[in-house]
Amino acid sequence: MLQVDRMDAHYGLFQALFDVSLQLAPAQTLALIGSNGAGKTTLLRTLAGALRARPESILLDGVCISQGHELQRLHQGIALVPEGRRLFASLTVREHLQLAERNGRPGAWTSERVLDEMPVLRGLLSRPATAMSGGQQQLVAIARALLCNPRYLLCDEVSLGLSPLAVDEVYRLLRQARASGMALLLVEQNVQRALRESDHFVCLQKGRVVLQGLSAQADRHDVATAYFGV
Repeated sequence: MLQVDRMDAHYGLFQALFDVSLQLAPAQTLALIGSNGAGKTTLLRTLAGALRARPESILLDGVCISQGHELQRLHQGIALVPEGRRLFASLTVREHLQLAERNGRPGAWTSERVLDEMPVLRGLLSRPATAMSGGQQQLVAIARALLCNPRYLLCDEVSLGLSPLAVDEVYRLLRQARASGMALLLVEQNVQRALRESDHFVCLQKGRVVLQGLSAQADRHDVATAYFGV
């Protein structure tokens, strides 16, 4: 179980998260909903170790991991697919996959399995990772995260700027990841899709949790009110 308990987060003197609490069980999907600036990316970056968290505010199976850095979180089983993909222009697709395997955890997701699930990448292995379409780059970003064999996969705007077909392919892969036992924390601007792909949802507004519940029982009016703050 991954638990966030009364988390605050800051960028210097600016406070971006206030007393945020949530939990994510294995093999579940939690959708994180909110408008731009609500704190969604900050929460994911803090969970991934890129930002410092208040002591005792992040628990993994009851053990505090709040003070760990990014590589430690990766070894603990938490991986991030960042907004904008963050691929290295100097590395090929193959080198991205090799780097992930070298720094990740052993598990069911291997290079061969990733390429079986994403056969389009087989013909692109020698190409610079940023010299491809947005959809292909997103597949590389997801493949890189899967090869780390995380227990908890944090996905930040994985459908942003993609064609409808590419979005469907991305979500097919995420469902495969979940079927293998992985839990997903999903940031998605398309609220309907986020609710359709998740078990639970949490809505953030100005860094605070303002609504949460079961995705299948979400009331559109309540979600819209929480999302826009009206």
